Amino acid sequence: MKETRPLNAALVGLGFGAEFIPIYQKYLDVNLAAICRRNEAEVNKIGDAFGIARRYTSFEEVLADSDIDFVHINSPIGQHGKMSIAALKAGKHVMCTVPMATKIKECEEICQLVADTGLKYMMAETVVYSREFLFIKEMYDQGDFGKIQYLQASHPQDMDGWPAYWEHMVPMHYATHVVSPVLGLMDSRAECVSCFGSGSVRDDIREKSGSPFAVESCHIKLADSDVSAHVWRFLYDTARQYRESFDVYGSKKSFEWSLVEGEPHILHTAKRPENEIAERIEIPDFAHRLPEEIRPFTRSIVDADHLSFLQGSGHGGSHPHLVHEFVDSLLSDRDPWPDATTSANWTCVGILAHESAMLGGEIRSLPEFTRAGYTRVDAIERDVRPPIHARQAASTSQPT
Repeated sequence: MKETRPLNAALVGLGFGAEFIPIYQKYLDVNLAAICRRNEAEVNKIGDAFGIARRYTSFEEVLADSDIDFVHINSPIGQHGKMSIAALKAGKHVMCTVPMATKIKECEEICQLVADTGLKYMMAETVVYSREFLFIKEMYDQGDFGKIQYLQASHPQDMDGWPAYWEHMVPMHYATHVVSPVLGLMDSRAECVSCFGSGSVRDDIREKSGSPFAVESCHIKLADSDVSAHVWRFLYDTARQYRESFDVYGSKKSFEWSLVEGEPHILHTAKRPENEIAERIEIPDFAHRLPEEIRPFTRSIVDADHLSFLQGSGHGGSHPHLVHEFVDSLLSDRDPWPDATTSANWTCVGILAHESAMLGGEIRSLPEFTRAGYTRVDAIERDVRPPIHARQAASTSQPT
């Protein structure tokens, strides 16, 4: 049974996160009740611009607000795991930008909390809600590719000029943009990975990140499948235009991402005359899958000068799809996609890939909790509020 009142959301982190404010404000099923940013002047500036009265400068204040049903976290990467854990312990549902965490133990604790409390967690992976992925997924579901034979994805990105905390990152710790499409297409989980480092970064990046490699290149074995995938990443000291690519090779058709930003993608069809196998295609928008009031946001970017949007081309129109998927999962009391264990599997691929690279390509297996779910209830002491559907069922004061 669907809930009948708007959900109260708190948006945490207002750099990239500010892009979501107008989406939430237009979405009839959500009340953007609060925003949070550490800088008081900046949170007031954004609050004034969007007419949001409730403003916080600490995450702890957000979690103490009993009106908030869910938090949407857009903090720096190193804080994702601990902030998601704290929110779940406080009884809040969580949507968090990528990656889930940079430590396997944090991924596991999030999955356990979700299993124990019934709260929802979703990693807000933009790629699997981009128009390109939705188009490819539709083709796959229709059987257009035939048997999938191989998958690959790349995410080259020059991070010079970005906030300084990126200098402490290793390439594969920010790999979900390439891992998610190769696993998400067939709704697969990774079984094991092997990764090699290549080249070298300058001394200051090596010292800050602890990684010597310019590029990390990983093979992924899909569980319960004869298919494997290849993904690669870099952050510094390698020349290439930004690209988030995803290629699919099937027995009937294959899809290849364009090499240069703005050029058409390529579809290959088997058994045609050689000069007719490849054709350039245009990718349709998928706004029709969304509630009418947020459909314009697949084409609209509020802060078009943000580096993430300049390089990511607006993330393929994914932002309103992410909001709708998570909110609808709360209202319908179903798991979002990706749910906690799927998000953990996608994230742990990158964590283990870097470990593999540092060990010369040693095969690393994904933890069992990322493959078969998580049901233990005895390892963590918690003080949590019941899930929203349980709270509302017990309440007589909510409007209907």
